[in-house]
Amino acid sequence: MPTNVSPEYKKAEAEYRKARDPALRLQCLKEMLSTIPKHKGTEHLQADIKSRIKELMEELAGPRKGGARTGPVHTVRPEGAGQVALVGPPNSGKSSLHRLLTGSQAEIGPYPGSTQAPLPGMLNYEDVQFQLVDLPPVSAEFMMPWMPNALQPASAALLVVDLTVPGCVENVVAIRERLDARRITLMDDWGGRLGRGWLGDDADLDATPARAAGPVVPQPAGGDDETLAMDDPFRILLPTLLVANKRDLGFEPDEVTVLEELVGAAWPAIAVSARTGSGLDRLGRLLFHGLAIVRVYTKIPGKPPDMGRPYTLAEGGTVLDVASLIHRDIAASLKYARIWGSGKFDGQQVGREHPVRDGDVLELHA
Repeated sequence: MPTNVSPEYKKAEAEYRKARDPALRLQCLKEMLSTIPKHKGTEHLQADIKSRIKELMEELAGPRKGGARTGPVHTVRPEGAGQVALVGPPNSGKSSLHRLLTGSQAEIGPYPGSTQAPLPGMLNYEDVQFQLVDLPPVSAEFMMPWMPNALQPASAALLVVDLTVPGCVENVVAIRERLDARRITLMDDWGGRLGRGWLGDDADLDATPARAAGPVVPQPAGGDDETLAMDDPFRILLPTLLVANKRDLGFEPDEVTVLEELVGAAWPAIAVSARTGSGLDRLGRLLFHGLAIVRVYTKIPGKPPDMGRPYTLAEGGTVLDVASLIHRDIAASLKYARIWGSGKFDGQQVGREHPVRDGDVLELHA
């Protein structure tokens, strides 16, 4: 990225990195195009921005009228507290895990490539839901050409592997190389919210480093290639949890450590079994903690709060962010809010930019 871009461009690019909704991404791209310096050094980046604006406009417009042939939808609109993509080599058990975790009807077969299109499903954790998207496998021989589009809305990835299969290391290396060639990086940094490497069954998440405020913005571990990746506004950076499937067949935690050392990554890693269900109850909590999800409940003046369905956002979000989730008209006319939970006292009056914390109750006044 050129070093002489304006603060307005940098702000728009930061918003684009965080955006998951296609309409919001389009708005950010237009702002990036309007604020980027127009000179020879930015011609390539300008062309890239224009190309992505065109793609998003076509996506938001939907299929054309007049009987035009349309293929399957390869981008799943995010829902719930965050979208998490399931990535892995053939026959690693991704679809089996998806069925168990979400109750979906993911096709399962003893042959590679049974998954041909993105399949969404919802994973429940306490009173929030995570959207898990099962994707076709990636191998050294083939990857669906639309995979980058499918991964664009995701907040994180589950890299599902089978350590009992010969060539597991080669499979993971091939996945990283294929994704990297399409400007997708499976990051091992969750902003300090999950420890790197093996997370045993007795791992205490509350003992991990304090959760940093704001959405996950992965930082590279080091090296020129990773630094360049951070300078590419269109590289997809996905905090990744390594899920070692088929633990019922038997393997040692050291095998996970060896795999990561050979691959050159330090993803947080857990062991599960799609056959017995062992370890699956940890995924919801890991995602909640790793993505720094904040639940905020609302109430109408004079009535008790609605504790049935919270609004969810990343830690560091504000009262205005909650109002925007409810309705843009409420956000536009919001004057102040009263807060129960993290305020100095119950019912404290706070402004639009006041940060909210998990479990807060808001009474919005517009």
